Amino acid sequence: MKKAPFLIAIVLLAVGAYWFTRQPSSAQSPTPQAVPVVTVVASSNELPVVLDLTGRTEAEETVTLRARVEGQVLAVPFTEGQHVKKGEALIHLDPADYAARLRQVEALAQKARLDARRYEELKDKGFVSAEKLADVRASAEAQAAAAELARLQLSYTTIRAPFDGIIGARLVFPGTAVKANDTALAVVNRVRPLKVSFTVAEKHLPALQTALSKGSLTATITAPGGAAWEGPVRFLDNGVDRATGTIQLKATLSNTQETLLPGQFVQVRLVLDILRGAVTLPAQAIQQGPEGSYVYVVKADQHVELRPVEVAAQYQGQVAIAKGITAGDTVVSEGQLRLTPGALAQVKKPAPAAGQ
Repeated sequence: MKKAPFLIAIVLLAVGAYWFTRQPSSAQSPTPQAVPVVTVVASSNELPVVLDLTGRTEAEETVTLRARVEGQVLAVPFTEGQHVKKGEALIHLDPADYAARLRQVEALAQKARLDARRYEELKDKGFVSAEKLADVRASAEAQAAAAELARLQLSYTTIRAPFDGIIGARLVFPGTAVKANDTALAVVNRVRPLKVSFTVAEKHLPALQTALSKGSLTATITAPGGAAWEGPVRFLDNGVDRATGTIQLKATLSNTQETLLPGQFVQVRLVLDILRGAVTLPAQAIQQGPEGSYVYVVKADQHVELRPVEVAAQYQGQVAIAKGITAGDTVVSEGQLRLTPGALAQVKKPAPAAGQ
């Protein structure tokens, strides 16, 4: 009689196990839920290879004026910021000392010339030797050279514009003591034309060299405020900067209205190439993972497949794909965060084909 409860328990366990195993399989493994996504169809289009960079304007020519002789500033006749012409007088040093020195050496040179003529006559009469006449002639030539040097030094007391341009602020004033080749007097910039300097990563060097060899590389320069100009790229540096891995280029702008001035930051856009027949997608379709870029492709059975891709270029929200997908593939453009490889996708509303 004591074994009856034990036997009853065994029977109940057996009945429960039988009932559990007879339940439908759907209760044990529920149907996976479809993930709502938006898709786009990869298409074949043209896409430019564009570089957007930051550059700085430079004067075509720039000179810091310095005196070639010592002296004291006598007058500064220019107006700050004015346009100057080549050869125009900009600064006058006191010429008194140099004028007096010139008169002195000119007098000595005149005496030396007269001595040379007198010794020539004496040589003809046999009163002096040829060697003595040669010494007198050499002295006359030395005095003439000294006079020419004094004349040049006197001319250096007037500092003139080396080229057409715009002069900056006054750095000296009447009474300022000036040292030769040392004291900065003013800065003159030539701004027509104007150069724009910028750097590009060395990986683009082959494309740059190809474009420059064809003479077709043009930069679009945009200044703060939105004004834009185009100018040819005519300078590619002869070496790559080891510290930054970049190479310097310069574009030339006519700047006829002198809208830009040296030292401004500007935006530079270069079109290196046009990819024709490229497979394109919206940029939001591209995802980033530990192994690089990838997309989710929706297969015919509505399950998704993760595809690694190689991006060739990106422009205005469109991406050109070099490897990974082909035109006509359906790619997820929204809803990727809830997807895993092999997940079931529920397309909410297909987007238009890329590029349309």
